Amino acid sequence: MKKIAIAALLGLFAATSFAADAACDAKAAEKKLAGAAKESFVTKCEKDTIKASCDKQAADKKLAGAAKNSFEKKCSSDAINASCDKEAAGKKLAGAAKNSYVKKCVKDLQ
Repeated sequence: MKKIAIAALLGLFAATSFAADAACDAKAAEKKLAGAAKESFVTKCEKDTIKASCDKQAADKKLAGAAKNSFEKKCSSDAINASCDKEAAGKKLAGAAKNSYVKKCVKDLQ
């Protein structure tokens, strides 16, 4: 049962990150951004989308104070890791190359 809950949670994060990727790319295209400006915009947009999703989940669970902060921190971390793993898989990375990519990706999104 715990494995199913974890799989569902990771699926939610992957879906959120995929939606964030597509929506953020669309917003960047709408603003006609390219290069470093686009990359910076998309990264900030993805962070904001993840934070908003975790805030909503915390509100739905009626969390407050330290419990809310702890939940949001773990939620953001899990979503970022899932997003970076998905990107690495999309690039067909494995082994040390995947680990290096995911580590940099996580650092950039935190």
